[in-house]
Parts: sequence; C-alpha cells; structure tokens
Amino acid sequence: MNEIESSQAVALVSGASGGIGESICRHLIDNGYRVVATARNQERLQALAQTLGDRLYPLLLDVTDADAIRSVSSVLPAEFSNPGVLINNAGHDVGGRRLFEQGSADQWCDIIETNVQGMIRLTHALIDGMLARGCGHVVNMGSIAGLKPYASGTAYVSSKYAVHGFSETLRLDYAGRGIRVTEIMPGLVRSGFAEQRLGDARQAKQFYDSFEQCLTPDDVAQTVLFALQTPAHVEIAQLVVLPVS
Repeated sequence: MNEIESSQAVALVSGASGGIGESICRHLIDNGYRVVATARNQERLQALAQTLGDRLYPLLLDVTDADAIRSVSSVLPAEFSNPGVLINNAGHDVGGRRLFEQGSADQWCDIIETNVQGMIRLTHALIDGMLARGCGHVVNMGSIAGLKPYASGTAYVSSKYAVHGFSETLRLDYAGRGIRVTEIMPGLVRSGFAEQRLGDARQAKQFYDSFEQCLTPDDVAQTVLFALQTPAHVEIAQLVVLPVS
C-alpha cells in the first residue's frame, strides 16, 4: 500500500454481507487492509468472517438505526478502531421497477432512508476521526442511475442523484484537509440486487439475462481498490464503470 493507505489500513464497508460489498471486503483484505464489515444479516457476516479470517471484523449494523450509527466507533475493538477508509455501499431498491403510484410512499421513503440518510449518518459518524488524523477516504457507491434516470425507478434514481450531490459537495467541504471523496458509478451488476428488488429469483435471472453483458461484483470492487491505491495527491472524483456493449 502507498503511504496514505498505510495510515488508513482499517476500512469500514457497509452492506458487506453479499454482492459488491462482500467482493470489496475480499479485495481489501487481499491487499493488506483490516476490514469492519457491516450489514443487517448476522449469519452471512459470520460466514464471511469465517472465510476471510481475523482481518475481518463482522459488525451487525442497520444504517437506518441512528443510535447504532452514532455509537459505531465505540463498539469497535482496538485493532479495528478509527477506520481511515469508509465504503458507503449499503443500499436497496426493494419493491422498485414499478411506476411511482404502484408503490407506497413508505416503500419509496425506505429506499431513501437506507441509500441516502444511512450514507450521511455513517459518514458523519466517522468524519471527525479522519479530520483529527488529517487523512481519510470516503467512497460512496453511486450508480449510472445518478446520471441518467429511467422510468419505474423514481425512488432509487432519486437516491442515486442524492449520492452524487452528496459526494460532490463533501469533496468541496474537505478540499485541502486530507480527506478524499470518490463516487463509484456502476452500470448493471449481476448480483443478488435484482432478486432483492423483485422478490423473485426467477424474475431476477430473466432480468439479467435480458442484457447482453453485465458487470460482476468483482469488477466494481477492483475499481474501489484502484481509487484507494492512487497516490495521496490524486483524488479520483468519479468512476463510471460500464459493461462492454
């Protein structure tokens, strides 16, 4: 790892129990990081910890739980304390791919609460530590949906536009203060996301199969690692990652 990465050798990854988050954890550990892996699924977190060993600390965390997020730093063991890298990856689109009137306001607001408010709360919980050390790296998982909207994605698209705006403004807030901010904006990734969204494994497979090419979670994880491993004076503001058409 380069000099700044050595001082940020602990990374916290939200939404780490599967898909992109799990792949990010694997790539980080393979490259010398210690990782705090957070998610709502304790069983999958424990399985990940058994696979990846003692460089991973599984932490049950719901990013919509404001109290739990405020206390996150205080519950970490010493060797995983003070994360210098934050990967805001938690997000969902449960009930999505429907016209706005076909879903309830509570469903749409739950997407915003996880994808946006959870990201803001978790970043706020860790930013003081980064400022005190004079270095840090915040990586926010956006989407090409934050650049180009599509029908039947009102809440999800809105959330990713918010991720984009938050990332851009956070970067301005911390310019010259040692904290880098990167937004990763993937295209279609074949993972468990579509099944979670649609609630049906068969429909999810049909959805992915309708496209000629999809990204894999490893593809996205590699772009995160690339952004982290650039020299300290280089800030990757955005990475748009698309499958070859």
